[in-house]
Amino acid sequence: MFLATGCGLGLAPWAPGTVGTLAGVAIWWFAFADLALIGRLAAVMVATLLALGVIRRATSRRELGDAQAIVLDEIVGIWVALATAPKALLPVAVGFALFRLADIAKPWPVSWADAKVKGAPGIVMDDLIAGAMVALALGAWQALSLPL
Repeated sequence: MFLATGCGLGLAPWAPGTVGTLAGVAIWWFAFADLALIGRLAAVMVATLLALGVIRRATSRRELGDAQAIVLDEIVGIWVALATAPKALLPVAVGFALFRLADIAKPWPVSWADAKVKGAPGIVMDDLIAGAMVALALGAWQALSLPL
């Protein structure tokens, strides 16, 4: 449960998903932002596999679904969202805001994963999809050479 709650950050009394996402941004900034894209993607793949195991174990032991306290999925999701972002304040802030919006509003296909995929895979998948949508948006923004 300690890892699933983002070392306890998911127990925050207000907006635990946002608190977990902010922690994910901080970890990304200091651990992954200076890596090449392939390194970032490799880190996300390893983190996703670990998150699946941790969340599966935490939810099965406590008979929890996607409880608000579980924020490891948000941490991994924001790493996906920032995979194409440069290490600069504005693109990271935009990525953070878009990820939280997608995670909260759950547009399709995020809503599909949230509703149809059960257990740990579903808990993680909706955040991975939200993150991928944001990464594509940030990547397209950069490809079009628009200021960000």
